[in-house]
Amino acid sequence: MPEAGSVNSFADYRGSRVAVNANSERRRLCDNHRRMPPLDNLKVIDLTRVLAGPFCTMMLGDMGAQVIKVEEPERGDEVRGWEPRVAGWSSYFLGVNRNKKSIALDLKDAKDAAVLRALIAQADVFVENFKPGSLARLGFGYDDMAQLNPRLVYCSISGYGQTGPRSMLSGYDVVIQGEAGLMSITGQPDGPPTRVGIAISDYLAGLYAIQGILLAIIDRQRTGLGQRVDVALYDALLSAMTLHAGVVFQTGDCPSRAGNDHPSIAPYETFKGRGGSIIVAAGNPRLWTQLCAALDAEHLATDPRFATNADRLLNRTALKEELETRFQRFEL
Repeated sequence: MPEAGSVNSFADYRGSRVAVNANSERRRLCDNHRRMPPLDNLKVIDLTRVLAGPFCTMMLGDMGAQVIKVEEPERGDEVRGWEPRVAGWSSYFLGVNRNKKSIALDLKDAKDAAVLRALIAQADVFVENFKPGSLARLGFGYDDMAQLNPRLVYCSISGYGQTGPRSMLSGYDVVIQGEAGLMSITGQPDGPPTRVGIAISDYLAGLYAIQGILLAIIDRQRTGLGQRVDVALYDALLSAMTLHAGVVFQTGDCPSRAGNDHPSIAPYETFKGRGGSIIVAAGNPRLWTQLCAALDAEHLATDPRFATNADRLLNRTALKEELETRFQRFEL
């Protein structure tokens, strides 16, 4: 009786070779699939400037999409002129425009407009952040482009959306941070409202745009049709304020600035150490107990003032003093 795995005839030998070859081919295809980025062959036309739109299309490019950035011939994207510069290039521009090709087109010129229409006719995604109505007047609004390319996913990013009484206002992150309430909860308790250190509304809007585009592509697989994605910086940032809005709706109290202290968890903040600050994030009872043990202060875990998170919030000043006394042992 032949041993397991042995070949008894030419037919057996041939069959085993076919099986081996088939397995090798499957492994090769799997390896190629793993190396292929998820948005490979997705064609994106990028008519965006500054941050939210370029960040969105850059991320699509990072995932394998073929992105063509269309710029105005005279100046291009205005951030090309922003400082600082690296080898003559704006570092800001480079930071949100990798993995893209570029073309300069004057949309008011008939020949250039025809070039753009030809690109859009073959594209999967079109992303723009013009003031609402501007591209429609040039013949590149959603209705015209959907007729030209019914499968097109047309994404518009603006300050306040494509419709409504504020749609024609320009969207600037620092203004939107104030309007959405983020600045009112950022900063020291005795200080003024403070802007978050990055253009957070632009980044959030860019991420929402990516999500909307990918959802529209999934829907297109069922329907065969593209659709419009409408993303507003204000809406994006307001969505991140839901926890604080919930406090207002439930209690009627407006959250105030608390510096680096978390309004609902303690200790979850910065503490003074020797030579600097220490960040502590004891977000649950287990971590609070472990922190006390690490500081050789196990008694704090059972101290009635600090036994529960509610107790620690109520006695936050005393908790800070206890912990900062122990943090002085650490050289930072």
